Amino acid sequence: MQRKSFIVPHDFTSVANCALSHALKTAKIVDADVYLLHVVSKEKAIREAEEKLGQIAEEHKGEGVTILPAVRVGNIFEDIGDFAAEHHAQLIFMGTHGAHGWQHVTGSHALKVVTHSSVPFVIVQEKEVKDTGYDDIVVPLDFNKETKQKLVLVANMATYFNSRVHVVIPDETDEFLRNKVLGNIQFAKKFFSERDIELTITLAPSSGFDKEVVKYAVKNDADLIAIMNLQKNSFLGILGANYEQYMITNDAQIPVLMVNPIESAYGQSVLFS
Repeated sequence: MQRKSFIVPHDFTSVANCALSHALKTAKIVDADVYLLHVVSKEKAIREAEEKLGQIAEEHKGEGVTILPAVRVGNIFEDIGDFAAEHHAQLIFMGTHGAHGWQHVTGSHALKVVTHSSVPFVIVQEKEVKDTGYDDIVVPLDFNKETKQKLVLVANMATYFNSRVHVVIPDETDEFLRNKVLGNIQFAKKFFSERDIELTITLAPSSGFDKEVVKYAVKNDADLIAIMNLQKNSFLGILGANYEQYMITNDAQIPVLMVNPIESAYGQSVLFS
């Protein structure tokens, strides 16, 4: 069997170090290798990047995870996803920050990187991972059929970290939308019950739902928020066009698990299999 692997794009900033910490914590739990990736625009920059990545790998040598430095010539918007696909990675842990650092990987640019990749991302700001990992995972669940796809990843993560899952749903007044949400609730209840995962379900106002999700996550000291990346969809329902960007740059700096939708009833993932 092929070993599991994670990708950490690294631009030698503190937020990239934070993303690496999250990746190493998860890799220890699931027995995965970590590829430390830096993308350069010109071949003459390869050697310096390799030396820097080598130093970072050496600093984490005693943590019980195999770290594999890699330098690639290209651009971050295409090559991170391509590299992950070529190495059959299960997750990409990537930092996002303000207008500084590696090609200005701000929220909007991070979304561009995510949208290009078929591999799920954990987007990290400056919040370090707990010693116990992801104890509490918040999952906003609306009426879009794609929203169920992330549950596979959430369940796998929750199984490894013994996490509590908190589903937050919009309190819809429209009967048609409400029935669609209720259908997704029933699916989630059955899905997590079959896997013996502790689940809570909470109603939140549909107006400003993204802000309500973050408020709930802060109140419950959540370690991860799981969302779908619906940037390619023209119909976003209650989610505004800036929903994804708001979530990955949330003021509480809670890491976000982001999944691109695929063509199926719900996501099939090799993660942690």
